[in-house]
Amino acid sequence: MFGWEFPPHIAGGLGTACYGIVKGLAHNGVETIFVMPSASGDEDQSAARIINASDVAVTYTEELGIGDFLDKVKFIHVGSNLVPYCDPEDFTNLVEEERRRQQKDFRIHYGQKFKFSGKYGANLMEEVARYAMVGGTIALQHKDEFDVIHAHDWLTYYAGIAAKRMTGKPLVVHVHATSFDRGSVDNIDTRVYAIERNGMEAADKVITVSDLTRNIVITKYGINPDKVVTVHNAVDFSGRDDLQVERGVKDKVVTFLGRITFQKGPEYFIEAAAKVLKRTKGVRFVMAGSGDMMNRSIKHVARLGISDRFHFTGFLRGADVQKMFALSDVYVMPSVSEPFGISPLEAMRTGVPSVISKQSGAAEILRYAFKVDFWNVDAMADQIYGLLQYPALAKFAATEGYDEVNTLKWDNATAKMKAVYESVVNK
Repeated sequence: MFGWEFPPHIAGGLGTACYGIVKGLAHNGVETIFVMPSASGDEDQSAARIINASDVAVTYTEELGIGDFLDKVKFIHVGSNLVPYCDPEDFTNLVEEERRRQQKDFRIHYGQKFKFSGKYGANLMEEVARYAMVGGTIALQHKDEFDVIHAHDWLTYYAGIAAKRMTGKPLVVHVHATSFDRGSVDNIDTRVYAIERNGMEAADKVITVSDLTRNIVITKYGINPDKVVTVHNAVDFSGRDDLQVERGVKDKVVTFLGRITFQKGPEYFIEAAAKVLKRTKGVRFVMAGSGDMMNRSIKHVARLGISDRFHFTGFLRGADVQKMFALSDVYVMPSVSEPFGISPLEAMRTGVPSVISKQSGAAEILRYAFKVDFWNVDAMADQIYGLLQYPALAKFAATEGYDEVNTLKWDNATAKMKAVYESVVNK
């Protein structure tokens, strides 16, 4: 299994999901070798053996030389010296020259280790390409130890493709989000889209986290519907039953927790907050997270004159996330486009009533979350206000929501994944 992050060092829901998946697979009798770019050494390896790609050199093998390696592992190198005008013959010569240069460069690095950051920084594309090369090597080294390859999200798709080409083992790619979730329809990253599509086309099966995402994969990427299977996410219920926190304020608390980016709808949360505060003053709003819209959101709060009722915590991780849920009276996920959204499950697991956007995969399976169109800030404000002002309603939502998410366990979700594995292995 190729991932990008794993607890306790995570930047978002992907690492949390990977942790739940490997634990659920273990309970279903599936052993996992989990490969990640940069392991810290303190990851929980009770359910999976973790391989740190930064410790693995791209090496010669008896079966494979450099030429074979480069033939089988194709990766995109984006050159900076693009030539705008040249005839076809010159272009062919330039491409061949570039190919020879890349092969020469590769020889220099062949047999060396790459120190991955494992972050989402400026050199992300370079790390994705290098991860593919190291991923192919790791697959060859362990080819007798696994039956199927599982790659999570676009960052690892090339590593998954390389592993499949090297070993001939079947590939399952797991779509947690698409380019159409991260940006608007008219403003997607075409490089990422190309990687996503290549991964889906190369895969024997594609797992999506919701029917919403499955539809995008089929219609926007042209993937055969027979190849695409929905397995909804779940929530980890272990070790969180007795969390006790002490409140520093008597006010009710309404929480947004996630990346502060366009996709997550922070501005709609702020607008709804302003409407609620016109009707009641005994409430505070918390925006927990970080992202490219952070400064814009702070200015938006200031413009609306609600800064004294609004708190920005910055990025939270691990136990702090659970404490934030425990301090909350209402959780809100106003996402513009959310392939699934594990956070409302986490909130409901803590007994917090949740308001979520209808434009989320979680809305497909949660009966006891309050649902609203992300753009309808009046309806969002009404639902928040109702949960704050009517204790019986809040208690009903909390009790029923807790019981509901208790049935959404990773053991059940991963049993479906195991069936997908068996279908491609048997085929």
